[in-house]
Amino acid sequence: MPIVKIDGKEHEVPAGITILQACEIAGVEIPRFCYHERLSIAGNCRMCLVEVKPGPPKPQASCAMPVADKQEIITNSAVVKKARNGVMEFLLINHPLDCPICDQGGECDLQDQAMAYGYDRSRYAENKRAVPDKELGPLVKTSMNRCIQCTRCVRFAAEVAGVEELGATGRGEAMEITTYVKHALTTELSGNMVDLCPVGALTSKPYAYEARPWEMRKTESVDVFDGLGSAIRVDVRGNVVMRVLPRLNDDVNEEWISDKTRHAIDGLRYQRLDRPYVRKAGKLVEATWDEAFAAIAAKLQGVDGRKIAAIVGDQCDAESMVALKDLMAALGSPNVDCRQDGSKLQSGPRGGYIFNAGIRGIDQADAILLVGSNPRLESPVLNARIRKRYLSGKCAIASIGVPVDLTYPVERLGAGAATLRDVAEGRGSFAEKWKGAKNPLVIVGPGALAREDGAAVLALARSLATVRDDWNGFAVLHTAASRVGGLDLGLVPGEGGRDVAGILAGAQRREIEAVFLLAADEIDTSSLGKAFVVYIGHHGDAGAHRADVILPGAAYTEKPGTYVNMEGRVQLGQRAAYPPGDAREDWAILRALSERLGKTLPYDTLDQVRARLIVVNRVFAALDRQSPGAWGEFGKAGTMSDEPFETPIRNFYMTDPISRASRTMAECMASRQQAAVAAE
Repeated sequence: MPIVKIDGKEHEVPAGITILQACEIAGVEIPRFCYHERLSIAGNCRMCLVEVKPGPPKPQASCAMPVADKQEIITNSAVVKKARNGVMEFLLINHPLDCPICDQGGECDLQDQAMAYGYDRSRYAENKRAVPDKELGPLVKTSMNRCIQCTRCVRFAAEVAGVEELGATGRGEAMEITTYVKHALTTELSGNMVDLCPVGALTSKPYAYEARPWEMRKTESVDVFDGLGSAIRVDVRGNVVMRVLPRLNDDVNEEWISDKTRHAIDGLRYQRLDRPYVRKAGKLVEATWDEAFAAIAAKLQGVDGRKIAAIVGDQCDAESMVALKDLMAALGSPNVDCRQDGSKLQSGPRGGYIFNAGIRGIDQADAILLVGSNPRLESPVLNARIRKRYLSGKCAIASIGVPVDLTYPVERLGAGAATLRDVAEGRGSFAEKWKGAKNPLVIVGPGALAREDGAAVLALARSLATVRDDWNGFAVLHTAASRVGGLDLGLVPGEGGRDVAGILAGAQRREIEAVFLLAADEIDTSSLGKAFVVYIGHHGDAGAHRADVILPGAAYTEKPGTYVNMEGRVQLGQRAAYPPGDAREDWAILRALSERLGKTLPYDTLDQVRARLIVVNRVFAALDRQSPGAWGEFGKAGTMSDEPFETPIRNFYMTDPISRASRTMAECMASRQQAAVAAE
């Protein structure tokens, strides 16, 4: 490894890195605007100038120059300081004095570096240039007079998002960042451009003029809008969630989050359940907790446990799920299911329902087969990871399912199970690539599993997996944040129990008399027939409309909760705000109800519930750690339908009660529809 001298001190650094990266390793801070460690090098802001000896006589851009052995780097000389001051002066020539009204104020790289390298006055008397703002859709607000043309947004769109819709037009003073064709951005990751922008040229449109960063409490948590479990930070003013930002987690989401994760949070303000309701004379009327519990107790009195059922929603925390499981067991009911979409996954060997290779394992795959999955809609950040692997080269990617618009080239093999069988039996050109791959990765999506023949598809996909001590190439892509945790806890039908389809069919035939819906809104509630329905949740969505008793719960930002992401990583979400009105944490509601039903659950505190989680499954004892699950037999061989694998997500922006209540998501949907009409 080369040895370089940085500001008089010698450091051994990895070969092939840039001078800027070497300085960071040495703990020397180098100012920059255009450089970003996850984007290609542009070298166009020139803020990172340093002196290099031996080398050219003038200061060099450290972001674009590689280190060399016996190199001397000077970052704090008078020449360097004068050069950086000059660059800053040029950057501020046309910059408007918008800081008091700019949403980037307090978090602006330009502000921070101007404090260190800026002058207290300008020597330029010419008029500032004016650049018209661009319409990029309902999420990204533009103030292009502030743009310093670092091109971070352009590189992000082209490299990470895979949607080349931004670029630079014109030359010199006439240069500006714009869309090639005038329409809104069509990526599900557009909000990340706001985080990347080092000035206030791109800001969050829904958040415009809402709050300042120093006014808000910042709470680290995890995302529940898909199965990835992205690390997020929730910013709250008073008791209102103002914004959600990504946290750095290289193992999961790097530093990106989807637009739904970022902007659906305004749905937390609307259609909220803030008090109990009981249906009387066909209408839901407000009630006290005691009245609601009394109505449930009266209805369940004398009912056989086998005629009681429970369905778990997609955003539930593990604490509420284990409480529901224990309550159903106490009532004698085997009819419990966490697979609201009808997936044929079982709670058997853990390796049969997790993303065994880990999200980071995508970087090692040299062949990827997507089976019944559209990662762009089901998990946009994971899709960006696959695109990153594609850009690094030497990875064959193929898809089985209906054609979908992904952000990387995909070899489309076919639409259904027959094609999957061909690959498994070695037929076709891709089968040869699959056999020759060292680390092949088969990603099975919900479109292949939520079918009548899902168990057979699962067994066939298992036969394609390469499993070694250092690699497990079988991966299940989950869209539900609660799914892996629910399977870890065994929330599947017990002996003689019914799954979701069986519960709905039993309710129609009056074989099921009472159904508990734990934030379960993605089922056909009209199929519940005459059953007595108890809904525990936070939004007045489908489940609440059908309920006979509503018990108001807490949303994911309003409670501490344990979640397990698709790779089996146990993560903790923290309370950032408090639930509205009389709403309570879900596990606490179930604990109070159990006492009223005479089946008191054996825990009174959150710590005791979490201890119960560990008793049920030891995986909950290891936080934020991903390891391959136990491998064994899963799935069930059988006949398979010729129907194509179709993704269950038709509308990315409205997949759950929170996003359906979000006005911002409604605007995004309308914008996409307008773009589609215009394209036709």
